[in-house]
Formats: sequence, structure tokens, C-alpha cells
Amino acid sequence: MKLAYALEYETELEFAGERMAAVIVAAGSSSRMQGMQKQQLPLLGVPVLARTLLAFQSSEQVSKIVLVAREGDLLWAQQLLEQYHISKCTDLLAGGASRSQSVAAGIARLGSDTRYALIHDGARPLVSAAVIARVAEAARETGAAACAVKVKDTIKRVDPDGFVRQTLLRDDLVAMQTPQGFLLENYRDALAKAGDASEFTDDCALLEAAGYRVKIVAGDYKNIKITTPEDIAVATAYLREEGQE
Repeated sequence: MKLAYALEYETELEFAGERMAAVIVAAGSSSRMQGMQKQQLPLLGVPVLARTLLAFQSSEQVSKIVLVAREGDLLWAQQLLEQYHISKCTDLLAGGASRSQSVAAGIARLGSDTRYALIHDGARPLVSAAVIARVAEAARETGAAACAVKVKDTIKRVDPDGFVRQTLLRDDLVAMQTPQGFLLENYRDALAKAGDASEFTDDCALLEAAGYRVKIVAGDYKNIKITTPEDIAVATAYLREEGQE
């Protein structure tokens, strides 16, 4: 589904001729939201997905946005793009049966005029401009990058019966976030090598399996993913802490 109104958008934003797109993935089933569609839930009056899109709309790093949504949400998503003036969005399309299929569909919409892509979860509405910039800059420098935060809790590996097998060194562990950024030719090469990407829990894992090194930069503990109803309360508290009402 091509958004005709968005095709008029043109940008002079380039980094040495190397344009960067953002692929926003919002096609999940919201299975842990007790019947609520998380992308549509309001955070101080603004839908979760709208806050995510506005973060990339205002980013100086991003020249275009591709939005991948659930098929049943396409009309709502198009209205959202118009209401919040997300002029950088050039494509709105239905996602696949899995996150990896949705990401691949979004990547397929990027043409030869785009060299890099940031992949971001639509349900991470509190991503900051600083985090987007760090990942974008690292992706340009290394070809594959992502943001993460240090793990605060002690992590243990357990066996199927629930007994501890190993205590992992916390200093070596990070919790992955998005955005994750890649040189497009690296991502496409990794996808071709994988064949079926559904086994990978994030996009970095896909690149790692293909032999690419991934640079980790500092994320933000506020860059939470809306997964359960409690997360809405947490995100709302963060916004109020920043003075948003």
C-alpha cells in the first residue's frame, strides 16, 4: 500500500550521499496486552505508535520512514500518519506472520537511494534523539550497530528441571534495545544466508550468524518496549518526569 500523499516528500538530508531510512515494525499481535492493541494505546493522549514515529520524524539522522503494521491496522495507521504529519513516511505496508518477515518486507521497500537502515520496534515510544543518533553514527562507522543497557539483575542459566547450571557474569551482559542499524548490503547478505530468519530473536543475531560484528552503543533505561499493561503506567511516569502532560 503506497501512500500517495507522502510521495511528495523530498529531503535534502544526506550524509555524504548516504541516506538512512527507518523501518518501524508495528505488526505484532499484542498478545500480552489483555485484549488491548498496544500501538493504539494513549500515552498522555498521544498513541504509542505516534510517539515512536514522531521521534524518527524529528531525527536529523533519518531521511525516510517505512511503517510496517498489522493488516487490520492499515487504515488507522494511515490516519495516524496524516494526523501527526509524519511526512517522512513513504511507505505503509502490512507485516508478515513473524517479526522477521515484517522487517524483511520493510527492507524490501528501500531502493538504491538508501544505503543504511535503522530497524525499530513501534512499541518503543520513548526512544530519544540521542539514542537514535548514536546507533546511526555507529552503523555508518561499522556497518552494524545497536543500542543496549547494562543488565542490573544477576542472570542464571537453569536446566529444564529448574536447577541452576551457571551464574553468568553480569559485567559481560547487556539487554538489547532498538533501534538497530545496518549497512543495507550487509543486512541483505545476512538474510540471504539465513534463508529462514524466524529463529533469530533480533536483527543483530541475524548479522552475527552471517559473520558480521555488531557494535553496541549506550541505550537508555527509559527506552522500554510496551509489552504488558504495566508498561503503559511506567512509560507515562517517565513522560511526566520529563515534564510532559
